[in-house]
Amino acid sequence: MSEIAAPAQVPPTLEADIAAALGSRSIVLVGMMGAGKSTIGRRVAARLRLPFTDADTEIETAAGMTIPEIFETHGEAYFRDGEARVIARILDHGPVVLATGGGAFTREETRNRISDKAISIWLKADPDVIMRRVRRRADRPLLQTADPEATVNRLLGEREPFYRDADLTIASRDVPHDRIVEECLEALHAHLCGSRPATDPTQDGLNTNS
Repeated sequence: MSEIAAPAQVPPTLEADIAAALGSRSIVLVGMMGAGKSTIGRRVAARLRLPFTDADTEIETAAGMTIPEIFETHGEAYFRDGEARVIARILDHGPVVLATGGGAFTREETRNRISDKAISIWLKADPDVIMRRVRRRADRPLLQTADPEATVNRLLGEREPFYRDADLTIASRDVPHDRIVEECLEALHAHLCGSRPATDPTQDGLNTNS
């Protein structure tokens, strides 16, 4: 009588490794407006089977106003206070993949909360990439100036020192979205699990800051 062969074990996937290593922690995307945080975040969340949340959308829901309306009615300081509260609430109910507004990571309280509750990824975009992506949109209150390009350069200069505190950095550039997503997942795996799967191709936009 022949023996029944035991089924071959399926090796863990990249996504399963990351999800197991994350535990209750979230993944938070930081960076400038136009860097692709929401676009990439949704795809990363789908790959990891995690909920996706856009902080700006949650802020608008909580306030019952659009972000431009909040800026116009109450000012930036009021907006930043509300933003910090919303991000804290979201991270307290993780794990999620969270896309944050461009200025969120500059606030020490928020950086500390993200450091405690999540792995942060800076989607780093050059000024020309940012301008190409945002110049046609009217919903960026900080760019409603006489010289939006100068404003982008100023904001980058102010914010990049804070963005560099993120756990991981991925270059946001004009390549297919799935390539950026793959780089994010590879970087997460290397950061959380200590190695990159041998079957994964090397990507040129990946950098770990750990």
